[in-house]
Amino acid sequence: MTIQEIYSQVTRILSPTDRLRLATLILNDLVQDSRNIVDDNDAWTEQDQLDLSAYALQHAVAVFPDEEMTE
Repeated sequence: MTIQEIYSQVTRILSPTDRLRLATLILNDLVQDSRNIVDDNDAWTEQDQLDLSAYALQHAVAVFPDEEMTE
């Protein structure tokens, strides 16, 4: 049975309320499955590195406010 057949023969005959319930079940299931899809690669993008540098500099200024910063 294809997706289109399932929709035509099963889903289409459901009430709007039941269709919404079915959609909610499907979407919630996808959200739970997506946890396994998340890219947990440990490679840093250029933006990640820029964000870390900016944070580190802000932190250094907060910790050592009277220190002169040199390059």
